[in-house]
Amino acid sequence: MGYYSDEELKGLGFAKLGSSVLVSRKASLYGISRMSIGDYSRIDDFSVISAGEGGIDIGCYVHIAVMCSLMGQAKIEMEDFSGLSSRVCVYSSSDDYSGIAMTNPTVPKEYTKVDTRPVRIGKHVIIGAGSVVLPGTIIEDGAAVGALSLVRGVLESFVMYSGVPAKAIKPRKRDLLELENQLKQR
Repeated sequence: MGYYSDEELKGLGFAKLGSSVLVSRKASLYGISRMSIGDYSRIDDFSVISAGEGGIDIGCYVHIAVMCSLMGQAKIEMEDFSGLSSRVCVYSSSDDYSGIAMTNPTVPKEYTKVDTRPVRIGKHVIIGAGSVVLPGTIIEDGAAVGALSLVRGVLESFVMYSGVPAKAIKPRKRDLLELENQLKQR
């Protein structure tokens, strides 16, 4: 995987850019001036990160794996130590599929009905491969989402979820909080 150099990243015009950030040259970035990326974060090949008016804030030690997408008009926030496995899609905007309006971005706005709400992915959240996160979702700190899940609403902290729609499965251990403390003391 080829990454942009530190100097190249600084020249792209991010709203904020931390240190030791890795962004694949094969990732597609749109609305960079509305994007913030914290220290030690990484975006892998073929990911599409498209910041709408609300922007995208990526914390420290965040990993966005190959072929992920983050897009929409409202804010998308990924807090420290969170991660997206391959092919996860996070949407802060979505067309209404009911048939009461037309769909797709080529149709003038007055003929569409778009659901646009912020998405928050808390600290230590992990989202499994192929999952989809819908507008308005809040995934509280430490929650885990299994592969191929459809995520909407509020997911409680330190609970494991899976399914379509994602449902609580069991509690998640909190040992990783001590590991975070150890890392920060290095």
